[in-house]
Amino acid sequence: MKLQFLQFIKEPEQISFHLIQISSFANQSWAKHQGSGWLDELQIHGWKSESGTIIFLHTWSKGNFSNKEFVFLELLFREYFIGLTQQIQTHASQFHFEYPFEIQASASCELHSPESPESFFQAAFEGSDFLSFQNISWVPAPEGGSRAKKICDLLNRYEGIKEIVYNLTRNTCPRFLLGLLDAGKRELQRRVRPEAWLSSGLTVEPGRLLLVCHVSGFYPEPIWVMWMRGEQEQVGTKQDDILPNADGTWYLRVILEVAAEEASGLSCRVRHSSLGGRDMILYWGHHTSVNLVLLAVIVPVILLLIPVLRA
Repeated sequence: MKLQFLQFIKEPEQISFHLIQISSFANQSWAKHQGSGWLDELQIHGWKSESGTIIFLHTWSKGNFSNKEFVFLELLFREYFIGLTQQIQTHASQFHFEYPFEIQASASCELHSPESPESFFQAAFEGSDFLSFQNISWVPAPEGGSRAKKICDLLNRYEGIKEIVYNLTRNTCPRFLLGLLDAGKRELQRRVRPEAWLSSGLTVEPGRLLLVCHVSGFYPEPIWVMWMRGEQEQVGTKQDDILPNADGTWYLRVILEVAAEEASGLSCRVRHSSLGGRDMILYWGHHTSVNLVLLAVIVPVILLLIPVLRA
């Protein structure tokens, strides 16, 4: 799994909310749509395509919108997916769409300040930029070629659709984002410092070690962990999936396989929003491994049992 440093929840003037759509068209009669809503890197909504309803992943995912407003949005999204499917299947041959293919779209708004929000709508075809919505018009991307231009010419004829997209991105989205920041303030500002420790294990190949960096009890989920030699990241570092703890915090294991004689001088470095901008660094050789901890527990127990066994 590729390691990356995820951006933590930012201050309100920098934060964004975005909707992501992935539409797959297998043939002339089969299409599937997936949707999700994100507050920066945190997913807070899903889309149940079977019933055409929004999935709320947090208690505060509704922000300050009423149930009536969400009923309207669900209806709008259902009509959008139905209309998109019909239009694509009707014009697939005209615009030379060859099945199967996939369309991705993202609608977002970003707050640099409450008075000057920015909004975006981009669509991609098979992973390449295709078109975007700018000001009050659809604009083809250079990568989209003549096909994107023809589709934009078609879309620009529908003034009602352009007005809806404009209002959603320029008005509804920023208003919803401000409500989310207020409703989710307590969870978004929660920070729990991680605990970290090192352990080692043998590999199938003699003379090599498996170095393991354990990081647990942190919140929120975004974190960066890397095996280092000085300031040099070790390219062989591998990260397991981040797993939940029972208390709502997270656990992560990051491993590195090295020759036994090369272990000296390595360290595990941890970055997390709870650390106040400072890295947590654990140096290999300046630790007590899990194996030694177990040994320290087991030996006294055995010594206590010896007199009992002799009796």
